Amino acid sequence: MYSYFIPTVNLMGRGAVSNVGKQAKILNGSKALLITDEILVKIGVAEKIISLLKHSGVKTSVYDKVNPNPTVKNVNDALSVYQNEKCDIIIALGGGSSIDCAKGVGILATNGGNISDYEGVDKSENPMPPFIAINTTAGTGSEMTRFTIITNTDTSVKMAIVDWHVTPTVSINDPELMVSMPAKLTAATGMDALTHAIEAYVSTIATPVTDSAAIKAIEIISKYLRPAVANGENLEAREMMAYAAFLAGMAFNNASLGNVHAMAHQLGGFYDLPHGVCNAILLPHVEKFNLIACPDKFVDIAKALGENTVGISTMDSAEKAIFAIQRLSKDIGIPSGLKELGVKEEDFSTLADNALKDVCGATNPRKSSKEQIIQIFKDSM
Repeated sequence: MYSYFIPTVNLMGRGAVSNVGKQAKILNGSKALLITDEILVKIGVAEKIISLLKHSGVKTSVYDKVNPNPTVKNVNDALSVYQNEKCDIIIALGGGSSIDCAKGVGILATNGGNISDYEGVDKSENPMPPFIAINTTAGTGSEMTRFTIITNTDTSVKMAIVDWHVTPTVSINDPELMVSMPAKLTAATGMDALTHAIEAYVSTIATPVTDSAAIKAIEIISKYLRPAVANGENLEAREMMAYAAFLAGMAFNNASLGNVHAMAHQLGGFYDLPHGVCNAILLPHVEKFNLIACPDKFVDIAKALGENTVGISTMDSAEKAIFAIQRLSKDIGIPSGLKELGVKEEDFSTLADNALKDVCGATNPRKSSKEQIIQIFKDSM
């Protein structure tokens, strides 16, 4: 049996955010906690959301201290605001950082305990409060998934919480909110979306439903990520990347992920590195390792990335997928290796041990030992 999870309402396209107040009222919200970061407050995006909510008769309190890798402290501090201000609806504004933090608040608001209690799969008993996720990046898919990643700073480990109760009630993807994203963030989040699509496509629990979303996401990213990085005001590229990231979210939300994410989570938790960049660097090396498990699927990926596979053997065609990933990363300015990010080989044993415990690795198409994980880290340096 396979399950399929997605938010109840998903609003997409230019101007979609104007509906946030209406949606909050439909969900019987009277006072919202807006969870975001200081940058979105500084550039006025948060104020726009507050104004839209006010126009619909919804009051707002704000928590804007979310870290790029959201922490247990972020979750607990935002929960205190939610409780003290007597809020009854949660609105997340931002990329995966703000949305994941908000999901942590939601699960604790109705289930209690510590966020670490919910690490793993479906550990909660009660749904979150009404939850609207407004996405401002095209990458993480957090606005529509049942995944939440929170950093435990005591252990330097990113906790993966996979729970259908943290699926947002409403997701909003408005490309006009993404125009201000700098090129480096556009590149990193775009490669995060590509990683989601590829890992979902080769997952051991992929289905025709998730495959269709994943392969379409790869095709769109191949065509539109470069233009989006080159010119952030290209609204067509922004809109198409928003669709691609959403499709990739649909895919991995239901087919799960693999060793790229299992390993990237450890790098992010241990060194506080940007998730999308870690994914982008690891992706070709992990998939080169995975190639023998499902070469036919990598042929499909190569075609979706624009490679010509006519008259070429299956394995040679499959290897073109790895080449295409590397070329895309280079074109959009992704760092060439982990060494550039300050990763150290003496930490590989610990990183590999933790990666093998990460729930995302369970659906990787090729089984891997600690030694093989360490070798992939080395290859990625």
